[in-house]
Amino acid sequence: MPTEPNRSPCPPAAARTVRSAPDRAEGGPEGRIEEVIAARVRELRQAKAVSLAQLARTTGLSKAMLSKIENAQTSCSLSTLSKLAQALRVPVTALFRGLDDVSEAVFVPAGHGAQIVRRGSDVGHLYQVLGTLRGEHKRLEPLLVTLTEPKEVFPLFQHSGTEFLYMLEGAMVYGHGETHHEMRPGDALQFDGGGPHGPVRLIELPIKFLSITAFGAADGAR
Repeated sequence: MPTEPNRSPCPPAAARTVRSAPDRAEGGPEGRIEEVIAARVRELRQAKAVSLAQLARTTGLSKAMLSKIENAQTSCSLSTLSKLAQALRVPVTALFRGLDDVSEAVFVPAGHGAQIVRRGSDVGHLYQVLGTLRGEHKRLEPLLVTLTEPKEVFPLFQHSGTEFLYMLEGAMVYGHGETHHEMRPGDALQFDGGGPHGPVRLIELPIKFLSITAFGAADGAR
């Protein structure tokens, strides 16, 4: 069940986005470049079972120089990088792999998921976002849904992607298209989000379940 555009104006103060990058060498950007090149050269040389002596003969560089390169103790000229790449049979760009890698993670402490307003939301029907990444990394939308009040008519949802439900507490009948499923703790349901779906009947309150929607690359980047 994806989020609707009208979100609650009060996001959780405790939720935070954490950006992770490979450990940086001391000495600023130059040191970082040297460290990445060192790691890639050593990694590629060992993967190809090439000794320092063999690489020295192929590149025309001394073993001492190669040792300094692999220990991030010297800066490489473009000519040196070209020789290394040719000897290791990789494009020069392969020696910089990981330099700009930055990964993103979203940590949401218990009880601090952002509350969102859904079509048909009211008192006793709580939807909390457990984390979301932006842009091309937005492939999943995890929600914690809590239902504490009875309701006679529930809205039906339709959206792109595939949805997965996992019951944590209580019991309910959940509909997808013409099919109804009675769900209790431990039960799981996976379905195409394009079909109309939603709770049909609440059997045992309170009800709590996880709703995780997986989007395609094009859907998540919107």
